[in-house]
Amino acid sequence: MPTLDHPNLVNRLRVLQADIRAALRAHMRSQEVGVLSREVRDDSGDTIFGIDAEVEDILIQHCQDWGKTQHFVLVAEGIDPDGLQFGQPGRGGPPFRLLVDPIDGTRGLMFDKRSAWCLMGLAPEKGKATRLSDIEIAVMTELPTTRQSTSDVLWAIAGKGAHGERHDIGTGAPRPLVLVPSQATTLRHGFATVVNYFQGGKELISRLEEAIFLRALGAWNPEKAEIYADQYISSGGQLAEVALGRDRFVLDVRPLVHQKLGVKSSLASRPYDIVTMRIAQEAGCVVCDPYGAPLDAPLDVSTNVAFACYANKQLAAQLIPIVREEVRRHLG
Repeated sequence: MPTLDHPNLVNRLRVLQADIRAALRAHMRSQEVGVLSREVRDDSGDTIFGIDAEVEDILIQHCQDWGKTQHFVLVAEGIDPDGLQFGQPGRGGPPFRLLVDPIDGTRGLMFDKRSAWCLMGLAPEKGKATRLSDIEIAVMTELPTTRQSTSDVLWAIAGKGAHGERHDIGTGAPRPLVLVPSQATTLRHGFATVVNYFQGGKELISRLEEAIFLRALGAWNPEKAEIYADQYISSGGQLAEVALGRDRFVLDVRPLVHQKLGVKSSLASRPYDIVTMRIAQEAGCVVCDPYGAPLDAPLDVSTNVAFACYANKQLAAQLIPIVREEVRRHLG
């Protein structure tokens, strides 16, 4: 069976994301916050704001052009949940399924507070049976605020390691960016976050967080700040922070918390939010579910996903039993 042309596909995704970044930056410089943050749609997924709508048009146009030479399915937040077909069967190389979050971190970026990320993962086409574990290529590009002068681009091919560049926004010049996760075997004096962004279950999440950190450190020293939290409203951004060595641990259990509260349908991380987990894994991080099992989900826009990311195997070996036991105790 023919295999995907990995180098060519990586380059294609990088060009697409660079165009999105450039167009979005120009749009942000010309618009007021009120325009970027206006609510455009409130569909079955996340709320779509003005800033999201601008990017959707660029994504679809690129895919239409790509479809002239390649057959594939686009699955993305804000479009038909069954995906959009481009090209004709048999056209180009092996068909694939492309899962995209055009802007992961919309809320921070639309207020010009903090950068977001454009996330893309590509897997051989298996129809609706395609899963996160099938992803062979992942590419993510930082979408900077108007105050930033650089933007990071990270990518990975399964089994080929993770790679990165830092781009000068003014000149476009790239320089190598090496992904080196922290090798620390403790959370002490490092960033570790239990995701607690939005209303709904915040008290329960905080209790879980306190219990995990108390066991991880052995005690609480009220005279010292020994663990730091970063509530970065971007799941892909959280994974990038760990892969780049800035954070050591991220845990997102919102789907489990909402189930505990008896909520049947809720907003949490979806597969498109963690579609670039392959990059963190190829960099040497451990990405799994909250119980330590392999992380997997359908390649769709509706499944809620709980996940954990540890900077290295040694840290994961120490923390996974603690996290598993405390998640079961608080949320089981």
